[in-house]
Amino acid sequence: QVQLVESGGGLVQPGGSLRLSCVASGFTFSIYLMSWYRQAPGKERELVATISRAGSITNYADSVKGRFTVSRDNAKNTVYLQMNSLKPEDTAVYYCNVKLPTGGIRDYWGQGTQVTVSS
Repeated sequence: QVQLVESGGGLVQPGGSLRLSCVASGFTFSIYLMSWYRQAPGKERELVATISRAGSITNYADSVKGRFTVSRDNAKNTVYLQMNSLKPEDTAVYYCNVKLPTGGIRDYWGQGTQVTVSS
């Protein structure tokens, strides 16, 4: 079955960095676009970044452009989110996402990893 397992979250001071990882299994990772979302307390889940199958095309939310970088290693079935210059408003649970054509287009999510930016 499809599994997405995120890791790398934690507590970091403003201005610091974290690198999130998401290991995927149960589908052909290299042929699907992958995304990172986040959800802060009391807010809706929002799209943070997407990366194309080969990693050549990336897109970012305006709020993270220039600070976050999404990448992938298809040999390791892993997608990454490098987060630099972190701000308190980046505090959220971060989720890995893939949309697969299983009886229509279905969203698959990991369990999430908590990122807290605080001094």
